[in-house]
Amino acid sequence: MRVLVADSDTIGVDSLSAELHRHGFDTEQCGTGAEALEKYPKFDFFLIDLALPDIDGLEVCRLLRSASDIPIIAFTGPGTDLDRILCLQVGCDDCLTKPFGFRELLARIEAVLRRSRSRSPGSLRSQPIMIGSLCIDPDTREVRINGRLINLTRIEFCLLRQLASQPQTVLSRAQLMADVWGYQNDGRPLSAKASRTIDTHVSALRKKLGSPSWIVTHRGIGFQMGHG
Repeated sequence: MRVLVADSDTIGVDSLSAELHRHGFDTEQCGTGAEALEKYPKFDFFLIDLALPDIDGLEVCRLLRSASDIPIIAFTGPGTDLDRILCLQVGCDDCLTKPFGFRELLARIEAVLRRSRSRSPGSLRSQPIMIGSLCIDPDTREVRINGRLINLTRIEFCLLRQLASQPQTVLSRAQLMADVWGYQNDGRPLSAKASRTIDTHVSALRKKLGSPSWIVTHRGIGFQMGHG
């Protein structure tokens, strides 16, 4: 598998590339966002440090995700949870805070690849999820109400599918952040910014679906799929 590593830290990238090569990955390095956007179509996986010298790393991820489903893991510096949340919002599959251990990176690459393969065209076709007039097709990623196509972002679709796949269950904000955004909080309380991220996406979904009753809020607990 070919991996593109975008990072301006030449010494660190050399070490990382050597480790990846020892584990069977074919890697190539680049030091700018512009170069990453030019090269990525030739690769199967993308690793990016957000601190690039020319283009903001989050913008690189957003542009790349709008054009491709290539798996992305982003690296951020130590700090608040905000960068990690923003990474997931723009479409990254996972995010690691530097410094990190190579074994952790390898485990996260394998986890992202498992999720990607489960969505691949060669896998068995999933059954659409039907709730009243709402139809969610996990394979085509289409959502329709009474046959009318509803245009959702990638995150909105994943959030709706997660709720609809467990309609009898109230899902906590922490569980949704883990399942939809891939965010692991290591047992710590969910930050206010993370909670607002979920609330914003729930609000957008309700508006696009045409009724607030499609997603029920259980105050102090979480959210549950409704019936429109």
